[in-house]
Amino acid sequence: MHRDQVKYFEILRRYERKFTPKELEDYKMLLLRHKDDEDLDKQSLERLKLLYEKYYVNREKKNYDYIFKKPEHSDDEQSD
Repeated sequence: MHRDQVKYFEILRRYERKFTPKELEDYKMLLLRHKDDEDLDKQSLERLKLLYEKYYVNREKKNYDYIFKKPEHSDDEQSD
């Protein structure tokens, strides 16, 4: 349970600036408890997990496939 807590905080650190004011306030309170080396109770961990899912799991994933595609060669260029 504590490992999940650490993982959530490490990932959410990158998304703090995107939180709403209420989410940020709640997150900071949870973070203080985490820094005090407390294991979060079930409800607190659920709130943290909801933030994780909202900002990390459901984030917009950019599609970079076009960068990694091999250039297509037409048959006309191949025959000399």
